[in-house]
Amino acid sequence: MIPRYSRPEMASIWSPEARFRIWFEIEAHAADAMAELGIVPKEAAAKIWELGGKAEFDVERIDAIEREVKHDVIAFLTHLAEFVGPEARFVHQGMTSSDVLDTCLAVQLARAADLLIADVDKLLAVLERRAFEFKLTPTVGRSHGIHAEPTTFGVKLAIAAAEFQRSRARLVAAREEIATCAISGAVGTFAHIDPAVEAHVAEKMGLKVETVSTQVIPRDRHAMFFAVLGVVASSVERLATEVRHLQRTEVLEAEEYFSPEQKGSSAMPHKRNPVLTENLTGLARMVRAYVTPALENVALWHERDISHSSVERMIGPDSTVTLDFALSRLTGVMDKLVVHTDNMQKNMDKLGGLIHSQRVLLALTQKGASREDSYRLVQRNAMRVWRGEGDFRTFLLNDADVRKYLSEEDINEKFDLGYHFKNVDNIFKRVFGRA
Repeated sequence: MIPRYSRPEMASIWSPEARFRIWFEIEAHAADAMAELGIVPKEAAAKIWELGGKAEFDVERIDAIEREVKHDVIAFLTHLAEFVGPEARFVHQGMTSSDVLDTCLAVQLARAADLLIADVDKLLAVLERRAFEFKLTPTVGRSHGIHAEPTTFGVKLAIAAAEFQRSRARLVAAREEIATCAISGAVGTFAHIDPAVEAHVAEKMGLKVETVSTQVIPRDRHAMFFAVLGVVASSVERLATEVRHLQRTEVLEAEEYFSPEQKGSSAMPHKRNPVLTENLTGLARMVRAYVTPALENVALWHERDISHSSVERMIGPDSTVTLDFALSRLTGVMDKLVVHTDNMQKNMDKLGGLIHSQRVLLALTQKGASREDSYRLVQRNAMRVWRGEGDFRTFLLNDADVRKYLSEEDINEKFDLGYHFKNVDNIFKRVFGRA
């Protein structure tokens, strides 16, 4: 988690101050529940809230204590006792450190998911607006990087929008799964703490109770959460890669906005490079890199070990902060994307009408030619165009074998660009619910 790729709101979730405040709230809510059960004096629970609630936890002081005791939760509880006084003996009754750590992590990941969902919502709004802006703007579709058949730039953006709609649904599901609370004590048996305490803390912290924990929340939940982040990052990269390809000099159908004072190269003043989308490709690699460690965290020893702990201290902040930054940057790229519709048309015309070859192929079969013969006739004329000898329509009109089946009117009709766009409204209705 470095400042260059961090946004304040997401980064603040992972600050030591935020973490210690969540720890305190978990402990204080647990004390409230125990007070209701008669385990802790109600006056003590009230005192914990009163004195701990207004405390400014000293991160350096907690770190200093931890250097001595070699335990982060004990260090925090020791520091809390400095504020609360004698009533601190009623804090953490029957609890184990994982109850605090795992429940805190669940709160942090749920809050991070909320920000990521909001990020996707902003991106979806931009993609929808720009998709409708270019709904019927012709551009060539490519397969294997080679001209295939016509599409529209709006359809390209609708495809991206549909993908991020799925991303949003996955994030919502991942948030639901990760937002669980475990206050079950050593090895998860509730031997020293009543399940009602867990239920109370869960409600107050906006979580659900874990169905059954060991001494930790099962890490399959976390593995799924980070896997979803990896999938969303891959969708970021897919759209970023599309922009990078479209910005190539030989294509130049779309490009990142280049501000008046921006510099593209330290050596070549003419350069306008796709630096933002290249950056997004790199950031996506990092988010995906955190998925494998999360998967490996699932297999802990027996009721707990802490082999997962060091991993999560890194991947929790890093993956969420990085994806938050990436989604925001992608939204900015698509919002200001410069679209060159004239170049789209020029590029589509480069192959002399070959983008209509399938329509001619199908027309020949419908007029009685075998598919094999139809393919041969179309391909032999198409290859002449590839060699730069002329345009496709002229060759077809002058091919006696083709003309046995197709009239001049038949051939000309097959070069109608609008034919390819007759279902664009249907596509938009599927994606956006409107055309």
